[in-house]
Amino acid sequence: MKVEQIYTGCLAQGAYYIESNGVAAVIDPLREVAPYIRKAENNKARIDYVFETHFHADFVSGHLDLANKTGARIVYGPGAKPAFDAHIAEDGEIFRLGDVTITALHTPGHTMESTCYLLKDENGKPAGLFSGDTLFIGDVGRPDLAQKLVTDLTQDKLAGYLFDSLRNKIMPLPDDITVYPAHGAGSACGKNMSRETTDTLGHQKKTNYALRPGMSKTEFIKEVTTGLVAPPAYFPLNVMLNIQGYESIDQVLKRGKQALSPDAFETAATETGALVLDTRDPQLFAAGFIPNSINIGIDGQFAPWVGAMIPDIRQEILLVTDEGREEEVITRLARVGYDYTIGYLEGGFRAWKAAGKETDRIESIDAAELAKRMNREKLTVLDVRKKSEYQSEHLADAVNAPLDFINDSMILIDKNKPAYVHCAGGYRSLIFNSILRARGYHNLVDVKGGFKALKESGLFPVTDYVCPTTLL
Repeated sequence: MKVEQIYTGCLAQGAYYIESNGVAAVIDPLREVAPYIRKAENNKARIDYVFETHFHADFVSGHLDLANKTGARIVYGPGAKPAFDAHIAEDGEIFRLGDVTITALHTPGHTMESTCYLLKDENGKPAGLFSGDTLFIGDVGRPDLAQKLVTDLTQDKLAGYLFDSLRNKIMPLPDDITVYPAHGAGSACGKNMSRETTDTLGHQKKTNYALRPGMSKTEFIKEVTTGLVAPPAYFPLNVMLNIQGYESIDQVLKRGKQALSPDAFETAATETGALVLDTRDPQLFAAGFIPNSINIGIDGQFAPWVGAMIPDIRQEILLVTDEGREEEVITRLARVGYDYTIGYLEGGFRAWKAAGKETDRIESIDAAELAKRMNREKLTVLDVRKKSEYQSEHLADAVNAPLDFINDSMILIDKNKPAYVHCAGGYRSLIFNSILRARGYHNLVDVKGGFKALKESGLFPVTDYVCPTTLL
């Protein structure tokens, strides 16, 4: 028996490949399915099942392409109503996979169709629980993401279902089984997940607040729903793609991998109204970029920030990337449903500049320079980290203007006066600055290195640290 976690840091997402005696299954696959197929081919195994723990909100699953390319059967839990052919499992239904079995355990709460899958080894001994978004390491799934989209239940009602699922289906399982969740720290599907990506159930019973012995349902509902904020706007759009179906990743890549000269790129941007997305390193972007383009760096939490910042998943996109990374960017956009990349700038920004095209830049200064300017006059300092990060610790004179809610944060800025923008490490501040510069805010200055650099410099008063209760 082989169990492999395929973890994608950008999405803080865990997919799983299970194989026994030449038969394999994949749980919660990502959009690009070639790696799973290659793995099975290399092991001379066939993929018989694609198990889905629920209709995902934070990414588009690869279930359809994987089933179409391998003939595997898509399996959802009770109550799921996909618009495509799938097997809807009964609670307790057993699936044979070579010499092992996988049992569907219906665990409503995060969503009503949420289902965990219990793996038993060749001897029938419980070995692992693929817990989806029902149980994370250190946390449990949010009960507010399915509201108003596929159910009319309140988040408190869903939290009540989650309480029952955890105590009646999961906690009675053996302590020594391994919990394999769908997400880890950094995902917006839970509010305070551990950076560990697996654990034993027994250890979770001792350390996970939601599994606390003697906890009442009322206490559980209050604790699970405290600290929640509005989910990213793309979440319900991804849910509907996962329910209704989507275009093959092959077609998405074919459309996006159109190499455009600087002239053709400029014409396409003008004629289509496409968004110009620059995925280079934030500081490279700040030093020079195509006017009105926005920066979301590929080497950060790229896909979630694309989803949070670009409201329409059908938005046409033109790419400026590091040379050779075009396909990677198109794929990572497709992971969260942004399928309409229509081309990329051949030769990257260097080609644009060499062609004599107009460029723009954003001033970026370090902590020492900010301190000098603050000593001369009172400045507006904007901290664009999440509210929970700001409340935990911040510069004494900084104003919180979360990137997550950039439209609300705009009201804090006077277009005619400079504002100095920082995040935690310098990634999010350039997203913020580039978007607002494209909207006509030309007096924003980026602070390199973010709060980490500002604090370590010792040049600024910082509030006392308060341990956060939520990471949302």
